Amino acid sequence: MTAVRLAAVDVGASSGRVMLARVEPGMLELTEAHRFRNEPVRVAGTLHWDVLALHRGVLEGLRAAGPVAGIGIDTWAVDYGLLDATGALLGNPVHYRDGRTEGVSDRVAKQLGPERLYATTGLQHLPFNTLYQLAAAAGTPQLEAAHRLLLIPDLIAYWLTGEVGAEVTNASTTQLYDLRRRAWATDLMTDAGIRSELFPPLREPGTRIGPVLPALDLPGSPDVVAVGSHDTASAVVGVPAADRHFAYISCGTWSLVGVELDAPVLSEPSRRANFTNESGVDGTIRYLRNVMGLWPLQESLRTWGTTDLTALLRQAAEEPAFRSVVDPDDPTFLPPGDMPARIADACRRAGGPVPDSPAATVRCILDSLALAHRRAVRQAQRLSGRHVDAVHVVGGGARNDLLCQLTADACELPVLAGPVEATALGNALVQARALGVIGGDLASLRSVLRQTQQIVRYEPRGDTAAWRAAARRLGRDD
Repeated sequence: MTAVRLAAVDVGASSGRVMLARVEPGMLELTEAHRFRNEPVRVAGTLHWDVLALHRGVLEGLRAAGPVAGIGIDTWAVDYGLLDATGALLGNPVHYRDGRTEGVSDRVAKQLGPERLYATTGLQHLPFNTLYQLAAAAGTPQLEAAHRLLLIPDLIAYWLTGEVGAEVTNASTTQLYDLRRRAWATDLMTDAGIRSELFPPLREPGTRIGPVLPALDLPGSPDVVAVGSHDTASAVVGVPAADRHFAYISCGTWSLVGVELDAPVLSEPSRRANFTNESGVDGTIRYLRNVMGLWPLQESLRTWGTTDLTALLRQAAEEPAFRSVVDPDDPTFLPPGDMPARIADACRRAGGPVPDSPAATVRCILDSLALAHRRAVRQAQRLSGRHVDAVHVVGGGARNDLLCQLTADACELPVLAGPVEATALGNALVQARALGVIGGDLASLRSVLRQTQQIVRYEPRGDTAAWRAAARRLGRDD
C-alpha cells in the first residue's frame, strides 16, 4: 500500500507549524513543512491573537507541504472568534491571558453555583474559560452583533472549507458543554445570559468536515478532517502507552497532567481539587489538572534575552535541590512579564531563599514544576481510582532531561519521555483512521507509535523523603 500524505496543523500559544505525516500500516513518519510565530498583539489595552497572521501561516504551511489527502487542525482551547450574519470575522479574538476576565469567574460561579457548573460541565475553575470570557464581553457591540461563535480550530477549518461546526474535545473546554449529555449546555447558557444560537452543531473527531475551498488553490484538493482539535486531546492520542494504567503529562507552555478514563469523575472531592473532565477521542475522558507548565521558564528566557537553554539546564542541574520552591499555579505567574522578578518576590514572601542567578531560578522553576506534577499524578489516582504504573511525558517538555528526571523522582514512578511531537502524531493518526489508511481503536493507534517513535525511560532515584518535605513546604497534600 502506498503511504498517504497528511497535513497536521498544530498551533500552540507561541508558534504554529504544519507537519507532514506519511502514514501506512506499521509506518508513521513526520517532518516539519513550515513553522510560524504566534505573537499576540496588544491594542488599546486589550491583548489579542493575530488570527489573520495565523491563517496566513497555515496556508503557507499547506502550500509548502504539497499535495496531501487530508488536513487536521488542533490549537489551544477556550478562545474564540465571532462571525456576523455574512460570515465575516468581528475583530481579532481576545487572548485568554488578557485581564478582562479578572474577577468575572467568581461572580459567575456565585450566580450559577459552582456545584451546578461542575456537575454539568465537569470542568475545573479557570478564570479564562469561555464561559467567563463571554460574561466579560456581555453588552459589547461585537457580541451583540455576533451570529456565530467559533473556537479557534473551528474558525481555521471554516476559513478552509466554509463549513461551521464545533469539534467536541475543544467544545468540552468552554464550560458550556454538558459532559454527560454530550451536547451544548443550553440551560446553563440561558441562565448565564448567553445566546445559545451562537454555538454551531457539534462534531466528533474523525468526521470529514469538507473539501478545501477551490479559491484557496491548495495542492491536491484535500479534505479537512476533524481531529482532537484541542491540542491536548490529540497529544493524549499520541501517548504510546501499552495499557490503561498510565498517567500523562502533555508538557509545553502548560502541563496537562492526568489519566484517561471511560467516564467523568464529578464528585465533590474532585471539584474541590479543581480537576477537570474533558472529552477525548473515541468517547474517552481526559481527567486532568492544568499546571502552569514551562511558561515561567519561557518568560524567564525572554526576560533574560537568552536562547541558550541547554547551558542553563546544565548549570541548573548543579544547583542545590529545593533551595527555592514556589507554587507554579500562583495567579501571579499567569500574565506575561518579568518572570524572574516575580519568582524572586514569591520566594521572598514565602520566607525562603531568593534565587541569585539564572541557573538558580531555572532550578527553582523545574523543582517546583516537578512537585506540581507529583501532586497532580497522585491526586488523579486517588480521585479516579485508576492505578498508575508509569508517567508518559509528551510534548516539548519531553526534551528536557532535567525536568523528566525530576518528575520521575518526584512521582516515584518511571517516566517515559516522548514523542515530542505527540500532538501532531495524534492528529495524523485520527486523520489516517478516518480516511481508511489504518484501523482499530486507540490501543491500535498507540501501538503504531511504539513501533515508530523513540521513547526515553527515566527511573526514579534520589531521596523520596526530601521530595515529601519540599511538598510540605508548599502546603500540599502528599
